[in-house]
Amino acid sequence: MKELRALRRAAALLLALACGPAPAAQVLHTERSEYAPVVVYDTGDGQRCLSFGQADTDARQTCIYVDGSPRMPFTYTRMMMSTLLVQPEPSRILIIGLGGGTLPKALGEVLPAAEIDVVEIDPAVDRVARAWFGFRVSERVRVHHEDGRAFVERRVREGGRYDLILIDAFDADYIPRHLTTLEFLQQVRALLSPQGVAAANTFSNSDFYDRESATYAGVFESAFNLRANNRVIIAVNGPLPDDAALARNEARWAKPLERYGVDLERERERFQRGLTFPEGTQVLRDGG
Repeated sequence: MKELRALRRAAALLLALACGPAPAAQVLHTERSEYAPVVVYDTGDGQRCLSFGQADTDARQTCIYVDGSPRMPFTYTRMMMSTLLVQPEPSRILIIGLGGGTLPKALGEVLPAAEIDVVEIDPAVDRVARAWFGFRVSERVRVHHEDGRAFVERRVREGGRYDLILIDAFDADYIPRHLTTLEFLQQVRALLSPQGVAAANTFSNSDFYDRESATYAGVFESAFNLRANNRVIIAVNGPLPDDAALARNEARWAKPLERYGVDLERERERFQRGLTFPEGTQVLRDGG
């Protein structure tokens, strides 16, 4: 992962040299945290962003447009929103990882009757999301300051069910390992309603890409694989919808998602059926 991040930084430097100096980031706020300082900064090109530790444009957790536009700057958030092509009417949603609150805010707006639970281990992130990124809680949108896996396991014991689970505990070069294993995904599937959908934001290139694919395939018999600068795995608790169903859901959601910059026709082109990996690939397990 360290090598991957170094390559990303080198690519960013080459791009900067080719395009001229980038606008300087202006730090607006630093929130103290027991994990890592949560830094809010304006990029100088119309975006406000959140990073951990420092104002790092290569490791942005969340960005919004300072002009108030609801458009989503990140490709991965638009891919995550395209889960509505697979589960078009989720009434109970779980999101692991808050960031600036982009996903729960948008889903709360387009699904005004849905109940949304957000799990964020760091209260400092929650404070920053509310103060600087327009995130709001309500009777329908709740935040739980808890480890994502502990929350999932507790809700399984309680008999909870969700129609859509979004796993977005992602840093530039790190995903908590206990949120990637076979044992964790088995708990995620147990928390899904029939035909429920789980989607994970992860790396499009990494040293555990094949193992991750094998792990998801070991729990879910069907999944879509979406790749851009990030990878999003959309796993279904049941068979995948056929092309006709995807087309109907696209017609249902294309207009409502336009204001967020989500082009569902383009997103559908990323939908690759199934996960591929070499025979004998080891799955990710809690024990190693």
